[in-house]
Amino acid sequence: MGNSANLIRIIAGTHRGRRLNFAPVRGLRPTPDRVRETLFNWLRDDVAGASCLDLFAGSGALGLEAVSRGARRVMMVEQNRVAAQRLRDNVALLKESDKVVVQQQDAMRVLQTPPAQPFDVVFLDPPFADDCLVSVCDRLVGVGWLSTDCAVYLEQDAARPWADCPASLRVDRESRAGRSMQRLLRCSTVP
Repeated sequence: MGNSANLIRIIAGTHRGRRLNFAPVRGLRPTPDRVRETLFNWLRDDVAGASCLDLFAGSGALGLEAVSRGARRVMMVEQNRVAAQRLRDNVALLKESDKVVVQQQDAMRVLQTPPAQPFDVVFLDPPFADDCLVSVCDRLVGVGWLSTDCAVYLEQDAARPWADCPASLRVDRESRAGRSMQRLLRCSTVP
């Protein structure tokens, strides 16, 4: 299956324990098992039957974990061509093509056009150097991407302070692990 350094493991659900190879793309850092376990504990009542958006999908660790735990649909957006193809290969390997769509495109460009349906859970784990979480959250809130009860997960470099997010998103949970900080936001109101 390839280099063991380029493997992710699905933690729970129908694909529990499954190891998947991800593309060795520079700057790609999958969300570690421990952080994913914490995140999906936070989302325990949110994922089953949900519509999920995994922007900056990278290895697919978050979106694939969501589909394994019963998400109704997952849209994964990844700009890198090689990483996007590996995501498609992994979705096919898991036989989840009816639930997961992979778009190879820039996340900010995708957010320019409103979706057909809003999302219930959004995963935002962009490359740390991009520093784009606030602008992405502004677009998500401003263009109808979020359902009324949406949960938005953010991950960023622990060396950087959290920036202010749109007023319609309130902080629900926070944690820190290694070089990253995690935050779960909830929609208080959607304009």
